[in-house]
Amino acid sequence: MPQNLDAAAVRTWCSRALEALGREREEIDAINVYPVADGDTGTNLYLTVESAATAVEAVFAAHEPDMADRSDLSAGAGVPEVSVVVRSMAHGALLGARGNSGTILAQLLRGMAERVGDGDHLAGALRRAAELAREAVAHPVEGTILTVASAAADAAGRMPDDAARAAYEGARTALDATPGQLDVLGRAGVVDAGGRGLLAVLGALVEAVTGEAPPAPPPGRVAVPVPSAGEPCADGGPAFEVIYLLEAEDTAVARLRTRLDALGDSLVVVGGDGLWNVHVHVDDAGAAVEAGVEAGRPHRIRITHFGGAAVPVREQVQRAVVVVVPGEGIAALCAEAGATTVLARPGEPPASGELVDAIRRAHAREVVLLPNSAELRHPAAAAAEQARTEGVRVALIPTRATVQGIAALAVHEPGRRFDEDVVAMTAAAGATRYAELAVAEHRSWTSAGVCQAGDILGLIDGDVAVIGTDLTATATAVLDRMLAAGGELVTLILSADTPDGPSVATRLERHVRDTYLAVDTTLYHSGHSATPLLIGVE
Repeated sequence: MPQNLDAAAVRTWCSRALEALGREREEIDAINVYPVADGDTGTNLYLTVESAATAVEAVFAAHEPDMADRSDLSAGAGVPEVSVVVRSMAHGALLGARGNSGTILAQLLRGMAERVGDGDHLAGALRRAAELAREAVAHPVEGTILTVASAAADAAGRMPDDAARAAYEGARTALDATPGQLDVLGRAGVVDAGGRGLLAVLGALVEAVTGEAPPAPPPGRVAVPVPSAGEPCADGGPAFEVIYLLEAEDTAVARLRTRLDALGDSLVVVGGDGLWNVHVHVDDAGAAVEAGVEAGRPHRIRITHFGGAAVPVREQVQRAVVVVVPGEGIAALCAEAGATTVLARPGEPPASGELVDAIRRAHAREVVLLPNSAELRHPAAAAAEQARTEGVRVALIPTRATVQGIAALAVHEPGRRFDEDVVAMTAAAGATRYAELAVAEHRSWTSAGVCQAGDILGLIDGDVAVIGTDLTATATAVLDRMLAAGGELVTLILSADTPDGPSVATRLERHVRDTYLAVDTTLYHSGHSATPLLIGVE
């Protein structure tokens, strides 16, 4: 019987692939010489898979059994459909795709999702993945990740009953041959870095499907030393890598491909259904972004200089704060205080790669990182560790809410010793109790009782404490509970999407003023945010 994937196998595959790339990231970075020897292919692939794995875990978390109704806890309860899981995996990879190889990997996963979601077997999914990846690349080159993907698909097609293992062996053989297919690899004495990363992903697939790890991959180096990171490949090339997500129609993307192809090389455009990830190497980065603006709405724009010609570099500062924020309003507030901000969009928490980019943008010897979410604990820790390997001294303060981050930022003093500043900021964050108002999406059991879809939930320190039907009344009840334990300052952060928001804020401020004479109130506007109201009490 042809080998296939189920939801649990996809989840395991993502987890094992992330672990494998985490182990092998540095080795893959070290052999990265094509299309540019910038030493980041392993890191880019890791960040791409990290985004895919995060999306898959979110699907499983959303499908946990409803504890308010225990009548249907069958063996399959809480397990999502495989079609939902694979499409979430592909979408997550699309959102987090980095670099040339990461973008191609995202398209490979999209191809697999198309076929697995339609009930096709694994061999057919690998075939579609290889085809779709080639279609996404403007000028496919043999001896790259595309060659390895095609070989994997061919081998799986010959042995559909053991497709995962056959794909791995086919990819391994093809990878060994890449130095003879691409001159720059042969001169450097290495196999293709993107293909090497794909082999790690396929090895994880074997383990997920069969329960057995495949043989260890071959060494990436063949004979001679690799050029140092940042050295252009022998054929030269454009100065900048430009990547962005693009919301656009298919017809506009077709025109964009033509225009970007004329501007530079290494063009890869992946995605569909109105959302695309665009990757290109150009000399005129501005023109590449402008082309995206003409095609639709580009965002998450990243421009990387490959080295070579000198570019202006601002002087490194001694200390900076990097803070994750829920909306443009709070981003502006924190930027005024001198912080570097990372926007957390609804349903799209920043991955560790975005946090590392922000730490680099801060351009400081010392950085204080404020994640402002319990869900970002692990990505923030990974980002801090990565930045430390790059010589930046990073202190991670485990703030779990935006109001805690604002409290920490308020006492930040760059002139203090680093350790003293971190202690003061940590103390300010720890002294701030936090709450948020949310709308229940479905009927479920909570620590405050059973809620119905559409109810207003008041969460204090992450736990549901109040259930109501009116936003102002529920927020008032939450405030009273928090202030019963004392407090001197109430911080309200109101979303622009909150119905009748100004009236809600006015009534809450009046309630605090009339009921708690010694307590001050501060109101901030977060901009567009999925959370109607955030509350802090110091």
